[in-house]
Amino acid sequence: MALVMTSAPVSEPLTVEEAKAHLRVDGTAEDVLIGSLILTSRLHIESALSLALIDQAWTLQLDRWPCGNDIEIPLSPLKTVTGVRVRTASGDWLTVPSTSYLVDLASKPPRLVWNATTRPEPGVPAAGIEIGFEAGFGPVGAHVPAPIRHALLLLIAHWYERREAIDIGSDAARVPEVVSDLIAPFRKIRL
Repeated sequence: MALVMTSAPVSEPLTVEEAKAHLRVDGTAEDVLIGSLILTSRLHIESALSLALIDQAWTLQLDRWPCGNDIEIPLSPLKTVTGVRVRTASGDWLTVPSTSYLVDLASKPPRLVWNATTRPEPGVPAAGIEIGFEAGFGPVGAHVPAPIRHALLLLIAHWYERREAIDIGSDAARVPEVVSDLIAPFRKIRL
C-alpha cells in the first residue's frame, strides 16, 4: 500500500501573521523561518493523527483488494472518493463505476465499501489498484478545529525557541505534553 499526494493544500492552517502574533515577533526578518515552522508543524500533526488539516488530494495504491468488502481510507476527514481504477495486464487503466461501491464518511477511519458487484482484479502484481480521494477540514485554516490550531501554535513556539542541534529521542526533542493533550481527542483509537 502506498499513499501519494496528488494535490497539496493551497494554504496552511495558520498564517505567518497569526504565528508571529502568538510568538510576539515584530518585523519580517524571521518570516521565512516561521513559515517553515508552520509547514513542519502541520506535517507533524497530520502524520501523528492521520489527518489532512487543509483540503488536499491523494491516491491510495494497492497491490490487491483486501479481504472483505471494506477498504479503509488512511486519512481523515474524508470528503469524497474521486475515482477507483484498476490496471489491466496490458497496462491500461479500467475505471470502476461509482455504482460499484459506497463511501462511508462517518466511519473512523472512513472507508470505501464494495457492494454486491464483482471487483475487477488487477492484471499487474504491484500498484494495480488506485483509489483517488480528497480529505481535509476545509480549504482555509478557519475550518481546522480550534484545539488543533492551538496545538500548532504551541508546537511552532516550541521549535522557534529551540533551534539548537539535538539528538532524536532525547528529552529536548520531545513535543510539549500540552500539544499532545490538545490533539488527543483527534487520535484514532484501535480496539
